[in-house]
Amino acid sequence: MSLWTSLEPASASVEPGGSAQVRLRVRNTGDVVDEYRFEPVGALAPWTRVEPQTLRLYPGTTGTVELTFSPPRTPDAVAGPNPYAVRITPTEHPEAVTVPEGNITVSPFTEVRAELVPVTVKGRFRGRPRLAVDNLGNTKVTASVSGSDNGDHLSYEIRPQNVQIEPGRAAFVDTVVRPRQKIWFGSKEERPFTLTLRRSGAEPGEVEGTYVQRGFLPRWLATFLGIFMALAIAFVMIWIAYKPQVRTSATEQAAAADALAPSPTPEPPSQAPPPEPEPEPSEEPAGGADGGGGEPSPTEEPGVVPAERVLLRNTTTGYCADVPDRGKGRINERVQQATCHETGDNQLWDLVVTDEKGGPNGAPLFLIRNTMDRLCMDLPNFGGQPIRTPVSEFTCNGTMKDNQLWWAQELDNGAYWIRNAASNHLCLEVAGSGDGKIGARLLIFTCTLTDDQEWEIMPTQQKTDS
Repeated sequence: MSLWTSLEPASASVEPGGSAQVRLRVRNTGDVVDEYRFEPVGALAPWTRVEPQTLRLYPGTTGTVELTFSPPRTPDAVAGPNPYAVRITPTEHPEAVTVPEGNITVSPFTEVRAELVPVTVKGRFRGRPRLAVDNLGNTKVTASVSGSDNGDHLSYEIRPQNVQIEPGRAAFVDTVVRPRQKIWFGSKEERPFTLTLRRSGAEPGEVEGTYVQRGFLPRWLATFLGIFMALAIAFVMIWIAYKPQVRTSATEQAAAADALAPSPTPEPPSQAPPPEPEPEPSEEPAGGADGGGGEPSPTEEPGVVPAERVLLRNTTTGYCADVPDRGKGRINERVQQATCHETGDNQLWDLVVTDEKGGPNGAPLFLIRNTMDRLCMDLPNFGGQPIRTPVSEFTCNGTMKDNQLWWAQELDNGAYWIRNAASNHLCLEVAGSGDGKIGARLLIFTCTLTDDQEWEIMPTQQKTDS
């Protein structure tokens, strides 16, 4: 080998948002003048700057290259030791590539953001706000949640009370707020409350909200009932006081006639036949004489699959699922996001159902097949894959032996989670934390409503390619 290298120092530390420098010394041990190209590789390559990028050395001379590491203050900068490497390619002997390796330790930092959704809740007997906790640091966060208010007017039911959040992820805490005393009559009252997020070694974070407690019966209804009862009592009393006295002389005349008439000979009493019971009115069944009743059950709307020539648009980034360049993709080609085009690109997909009820709760399983190259979205190897596994294209295999089957879960906003059936139902998302740029790769990750995992399945009007 005609090259000698040395990293000074071989290990260094850097704060997220800051920078650290490492010096790379290179010596030409050959017998000809050579030019060397330097290229950072590995996970730290996007944050590494090499100056200069090329170096020309005479035999026996030594040059120096500065490596500057600038990890961002985001969850992507994983705390702890991170190996890095620099590929050195000689111009005269390109096959004699040298890759010196070193280690950069990224310091941990913690940043937590909490938000109450919604800030104001209303109800007569309870309110149900949700606390969204985002971990914006690069280390796992463990926290507990409790509630309080001035005057102890409310009680709190918090699930879960303790949360653990991975870097770049979010957790939702469901809260039920109940008033200790009910308002049966009267206007509504506002009850301010506070949810406190406590972490070991850090100041507690407080999120304020308001519970608007409504009365069981509005004040106007109580007034109306009082007036109605007073009028009803007054009417009854007036009726009793002024009820007309109805008298008749028929009774007196009948009594006088009985007194003048001779007394009849008494006859033995005869037993009268017992009265026959009156027939009870028949009752017809509700809904008419034919026995039918109720409204017809609503018809079931068709699902989103199967579908042909659709765009998969991410609602957070606004970009569409895409294959690099234009034209047909290749096997093992990466799947990324790019500006949406209905024509002239390779962003149209067919959602081909292979098992109509094979997913959770009978959801249909389908392939995501590119209409131009007829290749399907695929994960490496066979079977389930872990989080952060990238998505690529491969020959379609519509069986459970591979990991190309997906199912769609509709969300409240009309968008969908697209979930991989073999990989523990992880969601299709864009690499990064909701700010992916053009060319960002698609991968699978734990499903959450605070990341870029929501997709619109948009049909197009273009004709199928021949």
